Amino acid sequence: MEINIPEVVAEVTAAFNRYEAALNSNDVAVLDELFWKSPHTLRYGVGEQLYGYDQIAAFRSGRNPQFVPNRDLLKLWVVTYGRDFGTANCEFQRHGASKPGRQSHTWMRTPDGWRIVAAHVSLLGEATPMKS
Repeated sequence: MEINIPEVVAEVTAAFNRYEAALNSNDVAVLDELFWKSPHTLRYGVGEQLYGYDQIAAFRSGRNPQFVPNRDLLKLWVVTYGRDFGTANCEFQRHGASKPGRQSHTWMRTPDGWRIVAAHVSLLGEATPMKS
């Protein structure tokens, strides 16, 4: 298996950037489109655990339409595995928040394009000390 085929990295990065733009403009239609429409999809948020596309879409549609996270990316780490699977992990800083956050996406190529099959968002706490 080839890791980080340049054109596949570019595709996953573009899909992630499309998600990020939709997130920062609260474009729910695009956010919903980018999640795999499957009962196997999951999203762990800062305060919610969503299992299956239907729960993810319901969460987004139930959120205040004025909600916009307004965040800046601090770091993006994309790794692809072959031509049809990849991960995009980022660190971000929400405007006005004291602590940064992190987000993980697992992306899969589908007949409809790249889709998120698993996502996790959390805010950073105190660093865990390293043991010698």
